[in-house]
Amino acid sequence: CVVLPVVTQHYLMLQRNLLYTAITRAKKLVILAGTRRAVAMAVRNNRVTERHTALDWRLGNLSGESE
Repeated sequence: CVVLPVVTQHYLMLQRNLLYTAITRAKKLVILAGTRRAVAMAVRNNRVTERHTALDWRLGNLSGESE
């Protein structure tokens, strides 16, 4: 099950590719919690922005490595 909050307060995250990924990752059930307006905004927004998550740094810290 994937539960996806879809609200206009977090409009920067309302991107078509993120919505698509959440829906296609769900094996049996996906729940969109929010408003139809926010879903419509996500569907219309096909602009992909680069995300800066520092995931590589975080994973390095988990394994005891540091740069």
